[in-house]
Amino acid sequence: MNGQKIEIISYDDKHDATESTNAYNKLVTSDEVVAIIGAVTSAPTIAVAQASVEDNIPMMTPTATHPDVTKFGNNMFRSCFLDPFQGSTMANFAKDELKATTAAVIYNNSDAYSTGLYESFIATAAEIGLTIVAKESYAGTDVDYKSQLTNIADKDPDVIFAPDYYNNLYLVMSQAKEVGITSQFLGVDGADGILGIDGVDKTIVNGLYFANHYSTQDPSPLVQNFLTGYKAAYNEDPSALAALGYDGAMLLIDAIEKVATKMDVEPSAEFYQAVIDQLEATDMDCVTGHITYDANNNPQKTCAIILVEDAEYTLYGKY
Repeated sequence: MNGQKIEIISYDDKHDATESTNAYNKLVTSDEVVAIIGAVTSAPTIAVAQASVEDNIPMMTPTATHPDVTKFGNNMFRSCFLDPFQGSTMANFAKDELKATTAAVIYNNSDAYSTGLYESFIATAAEIGLTIVAKESYAGTDVDYKSQLTNIADKDPDVIFAPDYYNNLYLVMSQAKEVGITSQFLGVDGADGILGIDGVDKTIVNGLYFANHYSTQDPSPLVQNFLTGYKAAYNEDPSALAALGYDGAMLLIDAIEKVATKMDVEPSAEFYQAVIDQLEATDMDCVTGHITYDANNNPQKTCAIILVEDAEYTLYGKY
């Protein structure tokens, strides 16, 4: 960037709010970074967002989708869409595209991500007349969901919304089959990667629809060039998290690069604010869509609906 190599300093937050805050403090005080990418998941990111307000250091989370992430200060941005957007999108998709009239929800009540998605789906369902016939939950440490799924089976809903990451979702779908559920399953961006689980029975997840940030089938040259470069580096297709990480880095680096033409790149209040101002003015084509920011530093973009079909991720459409 402007002839200067970018140094990346990284710490593992271990999906823990305390670890995430400790990592943040090291980056700001010991490492004296000029900007931060991360955290990844919502709970650690919320903790860091709160800790970063006083420092006002520019931060970009690629993948934390909980709405609270950007509510604490004006310094936190994201490259992903929000949970309410994808939760609402899946409710409308069920009603409009799948012609569902009844739905059940099973979610992780110990996770801010899953809970937020549950709430947005339920709220939208009430608005559009999609009847919720069952609401079931589990703790993050649970591995047996048959009691909850049996309750859902008794209601025989048209669709089941299961907003969680792919490992838990796969367990839910596997046990749903065991108790005889034939309802259509709907997921969210955390479902991306479900086909990559070691030993996955792909017949279990065939027919799953989930909201995602992009599709590898998108013919856009920007997407296809990213795929080519990623495959060359890692010998696999990039998940949505990889695409969002790429976009988050590009957005942040573009802002820093523009500011660097006017002032020294250094951990100062003036530099931080200049980068934040530049990020607010973002208007960029990215791998996961064209991105501008609203007044709350949340991107305005579309959502891809992915269908798992014949053991592949298929782009059903954009919403």
